[in-house]
Amino acid sequence: MAKSARDIRNIFLSFFEEKDHAIVPSAPMVTKDDPTLMFINAGMNPFKDYFLGHKPPVHKRIADTQKCLRVSGKHNDLEEVGRDGYHHTMFEMLGNWSFGDYFKQEAIAWAWELLTERLGLPKERMYATVFGGDPEDGLTEDTEARKLWEAFLPEDRILSFGKKDNFWEMGDTGPCGPCSEIHFDLRSDEERAKQPGAELVNADHPSVIEIWNLVFMQFNRRADNSLVSLPSKHVDTGMGFERLVRIVQGKSSNYDTDVFSPLIHFVEQATGIRYENDYSGKVMTDIAMRVIADHVRAVSFGIADGELPSNTGAGYVLRRILRRAVRYYYTFLNVKDPLMHRMVPLLRDFFKDVFPGFDQQSDFIKRVIEQEEISFLRTLEGGIKRFETIKIKDKTIEGKDAFELFDTYGFPIDLTRLMAAEKGWTIDEAGFAKALNEQKERSRSDSAMATGDWIEVQESKDTPVFDGYDRDQLDGAKLLKYREIKNKDGRFFQLVLDRTTFYPEGGGQVGDTGSLFFGDEEIKVVNMVKENDLPIHITTHLPKNLSASVSTQVNSAIRRRTENNHSATHLLHAALREVLGDHVQQRGSLVNAEYLRFDFSHFSKVTAEELAAIEKRVNQKIREDIGRQEDREIPIAAAEKAGAMMLFGEKYGDTVRMITFDPAYSVELCGGCHVSATGKIGLFKIISESAIAAGVRRIEAVTAEGAESFVNHQLDELHAIRQELKNPSDPLRAVRELLGNVRELKQQIDSYEADKAAGAKVDLLKKVEVIDGVNVLIDEVVLSDQKAFKQLVHQLGNELGENTFVLLASHADGKAQLMLYISDDLVKSKDLHAGKLIKELAKPIQGGGGGQPFFASAGGSHPEGIKEALAQGKRIFS
Repeated sequence: MAKSARDIRNIFLSFFEEKDHAIVPSAPMVTKDDPTLMFINAGMNPFKDYFLGHKPPVHKRIADTQKCLRVSGKHNDLEEVGRDGYHHTMFEMLGNWSFGDYFKQEAIAWAWELLTERLGLPKERMYATVFGGDPEDGLTEDTEARKLWEAFLPEDRILSFGKKDNFWEMGDTGPCGPCSEIHFDLRSDEERAKQPGAELVNADHPSVIEIWNLVFMQFNRRADNSLVSLPSKHVDTGMGFERLVRIVQGKSSNYDTDVFSPLIHFVEQATGIRYENDYSGKVMTDIAMRVIADHVRAVSFGIADGELPSNTGAGYVLRRILRRAVRYYYTFLNVKDPLMHRMVPLLRDFFKDVFPGFDQQSDFIKRVIEQEEISFLRTLEGGIKRFETIKIKDKTIEGKDAFELFDTYGFPIDLTRLMAAEKGWTIDEAGFAKALNEQKERSRSDSAMATGDWIEVQESKDTPVFDGYDRDQLDGAKLLKYREIKNKDGRFFQLVLDRTTFYPEGGGQVGDTGSLFFGDEEIKVVNMVKENDLPIHITTHLPKNLSASVSTQVNSAIRRRTENNHSATHLLHAALREVLGDHVQQRGSLVNAEYLRFDFSHFSKVTAEELAAIEKRVNQKIREDIGRQEDREIPIAAAEKAGAMMLFGEKYGDTVRMITFDPAYSVELCGGCHVSATGKIGLFKIISESAIAAGVRRIEAVTAEGAESFVNHQLDELHAIRQELKNPSDPLRAVRELLGNVRELKQQIDSYEADKAAGAKVDLLKKVEVIDGVNVLIDEVVLSDQKAFKQLVHQLGNELGENTFVLLASHADGKAQLMLYISDDLVKSKDLHAGKLIKELAKPIQGGGGGQPFFASAGGSHPEGIKEALAQGKRIFS
């Protein structure tokens, strides 16, 4: 019986469980504590701390399936996904790890056993590659791996490759080592007879593909490019789940497997278009369906793991992926309404037993995607209108214009090519590539950072400890290691102590600042961060005596205010769920000494009445002066049983820290700093509520002294308003009466302007000239009201009828205004376009404008140029 994708995943995990591996859940795809990554892009990313020696592994042997995302790098250009059958944005990486336990012999033997005996893959179609050595690094061929493979494969199917293919590195520096890859030949027997598969390994052949990479971590790459041996040897393996399913199920493409086929079938049903299973690149409907099937997974899991589509960072990547899918269904499947969000239930059913949390969030994910689709469909229409206004030179769209469509309106270059071809145009491809590369270079330079090697001062086998929950100061700490970094802000040093009271940025709370005392020398700490799980002090100077005993001193005043705001977010979260409903989930937060910001899922504006109820509830809990209950290391299962609020997209260990302010009110998992009792918060005041994304609202609030200052400022403003109104007994009534008077005066002014426009119309009709059969009216009027001015121009155009050209100018308050009306028949017969003409006419008034072919307007700051603008209009007919 054929194995399903679910069966194949379970076989992998069960196999390694039998080999005494702990099966761990996938980490969130969106990274939180790794400054080098936005997304998990390899199965080993969540275990970097173990490889780097930042902390000891909980288990010596681990296996999992990890959600990964790749949108750049070798074979991972986003614009290429959907064109072949095996590259993806989001994918699952099956992996097994050994941290100082087993090494090459077990890794190779178990890989062979799983593939051939448990999954039944034919041995004659498999090849193994080994590292062939590298003279520059002084490394010889990995003969150990070759000999181990000889127990399973003939020599002609064990192939040596160089550093590019068979030496894996985490980055420019860090743990690395030789690797051994397993490749599989999917070609027909006839094709295999014509050309040996050995000639096609690592040759980018679509049917001779790598399925499993076994990495043997035994070196550390230093900043000077040298290699040193690691204290312990590790195994890190990664096998693409989608590729494995393709091979086991005997399919010619990943998209033909039951991982993707239900999604593609849904698109077929929704559009009425048949999927042809074509990979020539000519059937755009097939490419579109593969793009949608791939991208809906990436976007959905990004949202599930706590990231929302936005214009910056990881959110921008998600938005880019989503918009690419929309572009494809809009253009190539002729779908003009939101489609992707309807596919979320299919993902929920497929992954419900694999990645917990997606099921509970599926409605939220669906609504966020739908709102993003609606928004971008409107943008697409704007891009098409922009395409129609592009200036063409020699039947070629300039590279900068093609890039504008790509960057501003989300048009892939192939869509612009298609639209251009329909008009007989081409694109300046070199100009587009230049603009695209310039953008990438700007992005790289903005984020560029030179990082030196860690220099070890004192050896320690223990993990650095945060000891600042109960105090701000401690003595007797030791500097373990340091390194120098350089970025656009200057030169800094990163210091790691064995113990510290400085809280590193995380969980929404900003990092502490303060001082480190190396003996009598004070070193200012400008920030405190966490790289993976390593706490790092950021300083501008190094101490003179690196081995001196260290005292840590956090800025206590800032810490206390930060604690107020952090504890207030917990009380706010609980109040939101009470007032708005249990659907409310935290979607982000910022906690510092000045204010707090809390983002949460909710699909409508929070009313004034609801905000008042939320604020009242939080202040009630503050006045109750509830003592903080802290369970510093509680098993995750016990925390779940206690009803602790767990945030989607967070990575929790076997033990967690649980903060409780009244077991019946607020119980949350949190690593941050909090007040000892809610009474210390003093006062809570909401200062704003707004929407930040589809289905996500944001509340900003202040506490304690900040709330007191805010309230006093509001009272001062009210006092000033009362004084301006001559201290009325009822200031609200006085303001309403004043506004009523303003409205009445505005109506009188509007009536006056309308009468003036009517009088002007009579005079203007007398000035119409007939030039070559065209009714031409070009003049200046005295009208300050924009609405009356626009109505006048349209009335003149309607009364004059066909073959009419009306250009009027007006100025008021030092500003110039132009309005242009061209009758529809004249637009067609004379090939005129009001929107294009107005841009040229606006130059003398030092302004700009635009509009439709039949009507356009422009404003400028130079009224003295009106005469020249009108003269240019007259020259159109001279």
